[in-house]
Amino acid sequence: MYIGVAAHSGEPGLELARATRRFIMLLREKCGLNHKIVVGGYWGLMRIVVDEALDKGFTVIVLPPVEREDAAFPEKAIVVKTGLSFRGRSVALARSSDALVVLGGGSGCIQEAVTAYTEAKPVYALVGTGYPTDIIEKWPEYLDERRLAPVRKYRDIDHLVEDLCRE
Repeated sequence: MYIGVAAHSGEPGLELARATRRFIMLLREKCGLNHKIVVGGYWGLMRIVVDEALDKGFTVIVLPPVEREDAAFPEKAIVVKTGLSFRGRSVALARSSDALVVLGGGSGCIQEAVTAYTEAKPVYALVGTGYPTDIIEKWPEYLDERRLAPVRKYRDIDHLVEDLCRE
C-alpha cells in the first residue's frame, strides 16, 4: 500500500511535529513495513515525515516539484523528478497513493485531499492542528453524490493509524 502524506511545507509547531513522529512510529508498529510513504518534498513537516520514515525502515518516495528538484534529498529516499509544478506534483502525489493522510498544512494539502477524493482514494485527516487543513473537519464524509471515497477526520493520531491499518 502506498500512503501519501500531505504535510505543511513550513516548519511545524512542536505539537504537530510530535504527532508526525508518533504517526510514523505507530504506522510501523501497527501496519509493519509493507507500506510505502509518498511525499511531495523534503522541507518543513515533510522533512520530518521522510527522516522518521527512513529511520524506521520504510521505503520513502519523494515527488518534488520542478521548482525544487535540485534540493538535497536523503540518499535512501527514492526521488522521482516528474517535472511537474507544485500543483501538478500534488495531483501526482494523490494519484500515486492508495490512501492520503493529511497531517496539517495549507492550500496545497487541501488540494491534495480534494484530489485524493476525486481519484477515489480515502482521506485520513488529522484536525485540530491549528493549520488551514482543519477546515476538513467541516467537510462531509463524502464530498458529493458520487461517494468516491470517505473523508475521515481525527483529533487523535492513534485512532487515525488504527483505522488506516485496518484498510
